[in-house]
Amino acid sequence: MHIAKADVPVRIDVPGATVRQQTNFGDVSGYGTMGAEYFSFGAGTDITELLHGLEGDLCQSPHWGYVVNGAITALYGDGEEETSRTGDLFYWPPGHSVRAEEATDIVMFSPQKEHGQVIDHVARQVGA
Repeated sequence: MHIAKADVPVRIDVPGATVRQQTNFGDVSGYGTMGAEYFSFGAGTDITELLHGLEGDLCQSPHWGYVVNGAITALYGDGEEETSRTGDLFYWPPGHSVRAEEATDIVMFSPQKEHGQVIDHVARQVGA
């Protein structure tokens, strides 16, 4: 699920402040501590191969985030693809990979334990 800034409903619009809020933007119940993450991807980066060995060969952590600049595509196990671009908010449920269409920076919030396990797996794959 992704949504462009202009499509997030305005709740308050007064001189000096505009507040937009998208409700029902993913469910965090059942997850403990959240981590905040900043990712930078080079153009054409696809992490799919690095996820091999995880359940379903996909990232099983949900993510809530914002595309600072660039474009990134979530690749789901059912073959669906969804591209988020500069200024978009996104939610990626468990069961995805990602590919950067161009040089891209994103900010994400993820369950710390679940995504930490994915990051550790990827680090081993790249020898970091």
